[in-house]
Amino acid sequence: MHHRLTITVLGSGTSVGVPTIGCACEVCLSSDPRDRRLRPSVLVSWDGHNVLIDTTPDFRQQALRAAIRQLDAVLYTHGHADHILGLDDIRPFNFHRAEPIPVYGSGPTIEHLRRTFSYIFDPHRSESSRPKIETRVFDHQAVELFGIAFEPLPLAHGTGRTYGFRFGSAAYLTDHSEIPAETLERLQGLDVLFLDALRHRPHPTHSTIGKALAHVEQLKPKRAFFTHICHEVMHAAVERELPPHVHLAYDGLEITVETGG
Repeated sequence: MHHRLTITVLGSGTSVGVPTIGCACEVCLSSDPRDRRLRPSVLVSWDGHNVLIDTTPDFRQQALRAAIRQLDAVLYTHGHADHILGLDDIRPFNFHRAEPIPVYGSGPTIEHLRRTFSYIFDPHRSESSRPKIETRVFDHQAVELFGIAFEPLPLAHGTGRTYGFRFGSAAYLTDHSEIPAETLERLQGLDVLFLDALRHRPHPTHSTIGKALAHVEQLKPKRAFFTHICHEVMHAAVERELPPHVHLAYDGLEITVETGG
């Protein structure tokens, strides 16, 4: 079935965001709105459905800016703080729906959510509201949501493990230092590919702009967007250096993808 997906970049920054607290570098002081980067997340929308990838510490601000009115599911890449700490801010979406919001992640990620947000899962009654969610482990199987299959793709994040997602002719890969061969095979024939590109200098748990460009050359997506960008990257200057079909993502960017037939 044919679908038109809209991918909205809610955040394109690294774990501390840009501007970074206490920093007076050129990028942190930049007047270019594309250099203001909240923590990394995207919203995938189609046919009246909204699926969120990661709930960052900035999620409330991101949801208000993008005017998100409903939330149908959450997919998690991994359990690090910059990807999960906004989970409590999904509560307003519970006000308008009877069912809990399904939340998908790997086994370790769901366990991490249950430890970090233990009050959500407390069986005792509470006088305060708390998110109404239903946790589901995807266990390497594709997550079917409203006619779209989100396929979890394993990635190396230093010595840790994260997951990207392929959905139709698009794929979103955030935190990774390496892309395993099994995942590279699943990234062929893409219209849109998001890749981690923290900075130019090497980092033990993240990809660089150079490594991301090499993956674009290898995988040949029609369009590529780099994300999880730190304050060492000035948007306008680096954007000028990229090939025509490769761009730096920025907060608020909307991309349309046709999928299916």
